[in-house]
Amino acid sequence: MAEETKSSGRASDVVKGDFSTILVGVGTILDSALTPLGKLVAETLDSLAGVAKQILDGVSNTLGNK
Repeated sequence: MAEETKSSGRASDVVKGDFSTILVGVGTILDSALTPLGKLVAETLDSLAGVAKQILDGVSNTLGNK
């Protein structure tokens, strides 16, 4: 009976270890996939901010000239 308890405990430890390894792997994959995406979003927002500033400057100049 003690042998069965020990062996099932080991199997449980192996499953926990495998599960944590899978979680770490999934986390690494997500991190490597989302980091470039985050940089792309940041660059896009910077570009949009520049365009918005140009539009507002143009509107301001047009209204200022009248």
